[in-house]
Amino acid sequence: MLRQMLMDLKVVETGDFVLASGKRSSYFVNIKRASTDPTVLREIAKAIAPYVDDSKIAGMALGAVPLAVAVALETGRPYVMVRKEAKDHGTKELVEGEVQDGDEFVIVEDVATTGGSTMRVVRALREKGAIVTKAIVVVDREEGASSVLSSNGVELISLFRAKDLT
Repeated sequence: MLRQMLMDLKVVETGDFVLASGKRSSYFVNIKRASTDPTVLREIAKAIAPYVDDSKIAGMALGAVPLAVAVALETGRPYVMVRKEAKDHGTKELVEGEVQDGDEFVIVEDVATTGGSTMRVVRALREKGAIVTKAIVVVDREEGASSVLSSNGVELISLFRAKDLT
């Protein structure tokens, strides 16, 4: 059902794109198109929820925040938001939300390509003493994220591969 919803929304677009990693690609995976639809967002949260266990949830701004919120509502588990860079005003925090030494976190992401964005979240949480061993992504582009995360002690779980949605 979720796969068909994502395909109906045409979350995989073809063309000429520059990705967050800086790489060029002939296709783009636009999960924001899905996460702004409450029905689809609810289904994504239901699909991710079984992987959360007793962990807290973390998502990077902007794309993963709706996912983190939806999964938190589905599971009743707390979540944090991780900025791409620390604010230059106020508390100047990189992580918004409570992180205690020894807290276990699962990272939720919309799309994984090289794993760079996910690793920024891993590092930010680990610097605060958190334990991170799992990341769940809606779509894995299968371009290296799994091996980068694995080499850093993080298992990547994907709901779909990009080729599953074309």
